[in-house]
Amino acid sequence: MNIVGILLAGGHSRRFGSNKLLYPLADGQAVAVAAARHLLAAIPDSVAIVRPEALVLGDQLQAFGMRVTYCTKEQQEMSDSLSAAIRYASADRAVDGFVIALADMPYIAPQTIRAVADTLAAGAQIVVPMYQGQRGHPVGFAATFREALENLQGDEGARAIVQQHQARVVKVEVDDAGILRDIDTPADLPDQSKR
Repeated sequence: MNIVGILLAGGHSRRFGSNKLLYPLADGQAVAVAAARHLLAAIPDSVAIVRPEALVLGDQLQAFGMRVTYCTKEQQEMSDSLSAAIRYASADRAVDGFVIALADMPYIAPQTIRAVADTLAAGAQIVVPMYQGQRGHPVGFAATFREALENLQGDEGARAIVQQHQARVVKVEVDDAGILRDIDTPADLPDQSKR
């Protein structure tokens, strides 16, 4: 089955104060690069969507093997960039499913991403990872939801689709707290105090 990874890297970083996706983690990797590496390790066929002015980020992600596309200046909401990424990822190939990851979540283990993809490949329609009773990322969608993903609106991303189709959601238990850990402000980077 052809499962494609989608890395959403088109955010504004308003709460962070600068482009958080380029901010170096303790090991020196940029936040988005770490997220991309984990996604690529699990799903080698992956696409990143970035803001049109984020050329440095786009170049870095492409250097690590991501197919990169740029949202337009009119595509300001999360749903806009997600829809554009889905269209780009499936424009020239048949796709059986999508695993949607966020570029500000660099701590998700590749084996967790693989577990989501494998569950999709086994026939699940929507897949969400769970850690100690909490739902996290990345979220997987079968190609059945392609049109719905392409037509999203607003700033909720694909959350509305998950809520509307609870009966089709498969929850995968993982031992990975990284599925809950995103970076919104510098305070979300406690390891930076050691630098």
